[in-house]
Amino acid sequence: MSHRQPVRVADLAQFTTIIDARTPAEFALDHIPGAINCPVLSDAERATIGTIYKQVSPFEAKRLGAALVAKNLAQHLHTTFADKPENWRPVVYCWRGGLRSGSMVTWLRLVGWDAQQLAGGYKSFRHHVVDEIERLVPQLQLRVLCGATGSAKTRVLHALQQQGAQVVDLEGLACHKGSLLGALPGVPQPSQKSFETQLVAVLETLDLSRPVYVEGESPKIGRVALPLQLVQHMRQAPVIEIQATEAARLDYLLRDYAYLGDDVASLCERLAYLKEIQGSETIARWQDWAQAGALPQLFAELMRLHYDPQYQRSQSRHFAQWGQRQSLAADDLSEPAFARLAGAIVALG
Repeated sequence: MSHRQPVRVADLAQFTTIIDARTPAEFALDHIPGAINCPVLSDAERATIGTIYKQVSPFEAKRLGAALVAKNLAQHLHTTFADKPENWRPVVYCWRGGLRSGSMVTWLRLVGWDAQQLAGGYKSFRHHVVDEIERLVPQLQLRVLCGATGSAKTRVLHALQQQGAQVVDLEGLACHKGSLLGALPGVPQPSQKSFETQLVAVLETLDLSRPVYVEGESPKIGRVALPLQLVQHMRQAPVIEIQATEAARLDYLLRDYAYLGDDVASLCERLAYLKEIQGSETIARWQDWAQAGALPQLFAELMRLHYDPQYQRSQSRHFAQWGQRQSLAADDLSEPAFARLAGAIVALG
């Protein structure tokens, strides 16, 4: 068996499998990319042991904990680990690199596998994510894609990626379109930590000597906050604006947000958030249109009265290089148009 030194986050690629020994709820909140969840305690078991620890005694908690861990480890050995070869090299982590991952590593080593424990557990990985954001973000050669609502910025971003450009799709990572109506039906947003983990996974693949394209975002996408370093860096970066005609934008919005017509109650509820800005009369009219399925009228007024004035006010205030922006006109936002716009953006350098 190999000489054992503490395993750090930088060493993870050397292992066959990364095992997260925490509970399913902890795993769902955030985990190391590529890890599999093999809990040594379920959510309910962990809660029970915590209660016994506080209300009865640490000894009783450990005694019950040991029995539960042994039962769950036996289950993993019978199932997930049953077909693993002799040369299998798993690395195991829990919250802090303590008892939960330690007990699993002990049993795996007794079998004869070269199992290792991640020093510091998930917390050390979390520190790595925060440090990587601080290290990589200032080095990004950002190009920020702006445009009024309905300018198909995300689709142009995807077209840029297809043409070999480097892209960070922040809305894709956040599972949200970034606007008031941007929640995706049936798709929950990731936790803040999970969003940052996925962001770092993308940043670590980038060639820092080449441009990186992002959409001009607010500091929050839905309920996920962008790292402050990224917001500040975006605001200093060169800007490329898609200047699409009103007709092209309305046509695109009706295609891109067609699903809003399927859940009218939710649409009306979200429109109500604008009551303070737009007044009760306007919101009542918009809600009537939503209920009647009159999305063309609704979107046209939303653009004219809400999104466009907001866009005009915020861009010059938020982007230091707004005055020097490069603009691309578009009177068509169809599939072929995305590819043409992406080509024109790449040509700008």
